[in-house]
Amino acid sequence: MAEKYKKPDLCNYYCANQCPIGQEYVPEIKIKDLSQIVLEMLASLNAMNKRKDRLIEITADGKISDDELEDFLYIQEELERISITVETLQLWAEKMLATGVIDEAQYEAYRSRKKT
Repeated sequence: MAEKYKKPDLCNYYCANQCPIGQEYVPEIKIKDLSQIVLEMLASLNAMNKRKDRLIEITADGKISDDELEDFLYIQEELERISITVETLQLWAEKMLATGVIDEAQYEAYRSRKKT
């Protein structure tokens, strides 16, 4: 149905809202403009860049102590935001391919060249 209606977001919607397993593990992704996606990605990457040294400190000994837990959870949430933003960008690209805004043949040709 997603392919027929050129709405790749239907798959994500189903998984995030209808499938019991997906409801547990798949966040719902909202379609956004490319500029908003990129700005969110840059904001998250900048935030993580500032926190990477703290993540190293927390994980260096292989344990997360009570005084490290709050910082670790914050970093984990920021990484989740990055993950969701990546998924949003992928969904945006799928929609552009489905609607013909991005030439699918050229897209696939470029991807196959990159794999070789």
